[in-house]
Amino acid sequence: MEREQGPSITIRERELDRVDFVLGNVDLSVANALRRTMLAEVPTLAIDLVEIDVNTSVLADEFLAHRLGLIPLVSENIENLKYSRDCTCDNYCPQCSVTLELTAKCDTDSTMNVYASDLFKPPSPYSLGTPVYRDHMERGPIICKLRKHQELRLTCIAKKGIAKEHAKWSPCAAIGFEYDPWNKLKHTDYWYEVDANEEWPKSKNCDWEEQPDPEEKFDYKAKPNDFYFDVETVGSLAPNDVVIQAIKTLQEKLASVVIELDKDKVEGGDVPDGGFTTYGRTDYGRGGETPMIGGATPYGGSTTSGNSSGYGGGTWN
Repeated sequence: MEREQGPSITIRERELDRVDFVLGNVDLSVANALRRTMLAEVPTLAIDLVEIDVNTSVLADEFLAHRLGLIPLVSENIENLKYSRDCTCDNYCPQCSVTLELTAKCDTDSTMNVYASDLFKPPSPYSLGTPVYRDHMERGPIICKLRKHQELRLTCIAKKGIAKEHAKWSPCAAIGFEYDPWNKLKHTDYWYEVDANEEWPKSKNCDWEEQPDPEEKFDYKAKPNDFYFDVETVGSLAPNDVVIQAIKTLQEKLASVVIELDKDKVEGGDVPDGGFTTYGRTDYGRGGETPMIGGATPYGGSTTSGNSSGYGGGTWN
């Protein structure tokens, strides 16, 4: 009997904020779970609270805070930062947040642009919390514009979070996901007027698979085997880090499920012989740390998704 081949990854393209790869020999549910985890459950850093001392610009405080929250921040070494819900401080502290300050005043007749690069972060051994620059001028996204005598003076508190709580914590701008580019499995119905082959352009992923034989009998039991990912990040994390962190998060979530099922099986005593047994037990322990990652899942505690945010509204989950 032949041994099943394990999952495989083929990297086709790799750039500073993008990676294109093919994931093979996995189930469709696993590939889609990886995609959803990369989008919504990889922790990053984002401005969550804005303390405004002076704002004489034309933008309202809430609108200004919203723009600040969407600025990508470097999130390398994010594991060194606690979630605010897991910290023992009253509001925020260096253990669960990064502080940035912004001071800008226009003293000339010309319009003054305020950029993300104007955010000041106190010196630290890590680049965690530094605004991401991708333009050739290295100024980052524009925050607002000031006219003469207009001024901004505020303090930003960046916290750790995931995109399930708010989209500003998502490390990805977009993720392309495709399988079965020739539609051999008939999972998609193409609307067409005359000829679907002429009216629907073929994906570049068709070059990685053989063209179907029109005379071949349809296999209704066939399953997709190769999945094509195109991961584009916002710059807060490198593309390879996003993929690795997503895999770790999936492992943690699966380990926590196994622990709970295993705990119920032992404590409930619901076994055929009426006594305790080690049938079905795993090496994950009972409610402790898992050897898969080495720590408890970060989602075990209560979330702050129901609380109000620092920019005038409740976060959504």
